[in-house]
Amino acid sequence: MIRFECDYGEGAAEPVLELLQKTNREQTLGYGTDDYCAQAAALIRTLCGVPEAGVHFFVGATQANFTVIDAALKPWQGVLCADSGHIHVHETGAVEATGHKCLALPGVQGKITADQVRQACRDHWASDSHEHTVQPAMVYISNPTEDGTLYSLAELEAMSAACRECGLLLFVDGARMAYGLTSPANDLTLKDYGRLCDVFYLGGTKCGALFGEAVVIPNAALNRDFRYAIKQHGAMLAKGRLLGLQFLALLNGEDGTGCSPYFQLAARANRLALRIRAAFEAQGCPMLFDSPTNQQFPILPDAWLDVLNRRYATTFTAKPDADHTAVRFCTSWATREEDVEALLKDLADLAGARNTETN
Repeated sequence: MIRFECDYGEGAAEPVLELLQKTNREQTLGYGTDDYCAQAAALIRTLCGVPEAGVHFFVGATQANFTVIDAALKPWQGVLCADSGHIHVHETGAVEATGHKCLALPGVQGKITADQVRQACRDHWASDSHEHTVQPAMVYISNPTEDGTLYSLAELEAMSAACRECGLLLFVDGARMAYGLTSPANDLTLKDYGRLCDVFYLGGTKCGALFGEAVVIPNAALNRDFRYAIKQHGAMLAKGRLLGLQFLALLNGEDGTGCSPYFQLAARANRLALRIRAAFEAQGCPMLFDSPTNQQFPILPDAWLDVLNRRYATTFTAKPDADHTAVRFCTSWATREEDVEALLKDLADLAGARNTETN
């Protein structure tokens, strides 16, 4: 079985394994207070243009999401997000379990707008019973989104401005950050995130690390007591150096030009994904979402999907009609060229068989 259902099915990129092995017997301080975490944090601050920001390492994205949100919000406050947002539909109520409601807004291609955020705040405060409802206090977006789509620089600037006008915090889930930054459709940089967001993170788990996310907090007030929140939420890894080491390996040599493994591996995954997209479109299969990243969502005739499912693992996404199914093909930092070639050949064979039957 060739697996295209996710981008975290493999272990870790070779530079990560090499550095972990090289430093395996070293003794360091625990809980992320070691020199390796300090070096990784300093490098990330430089790349993001936020010299005073806090940088904190987590094992996984759900852990990072609910810890950040719980640390940032008061007990009566909630977080605005797209109705397809990961915290709303794919984290088993982890945020709600901390006592904070996800306030879902209808998304388009996985995205929400600054105007929607402003309207949600106006509606809340205009209500005579606003003190009886959850107060919006944060906006959560993913970039790339769960649908593989991207926020543009103009959209992120507009969202940041809306948040500041409404007194909201802006939090960007960057679990697939590397795939977004290296997409040919992207016009954002890490420094844009640094100046526009209160908190965001660079994903590692889906981008070449064994595990790990690097949370960046430019907002000094949020950062001040954040390590208390990390500990209370069970997120302070005793062997914290394992997280810092992985980001050092992935970002090794990075100078802002995308030359490090973190960006090079992600760019390759995007190229392979866009080849898959082009092949499906060439055979008349439309895309459910207009994704320029490593997640692609072709709408397939069910007869084709039945054949492809014998060899390829994908993720069911939607059922547009009785005879077609949309599935996700997801490439990763480790996707093999030969596996993509095999898929493209099988797709061509299916299309050829259809044309023969038609004729």
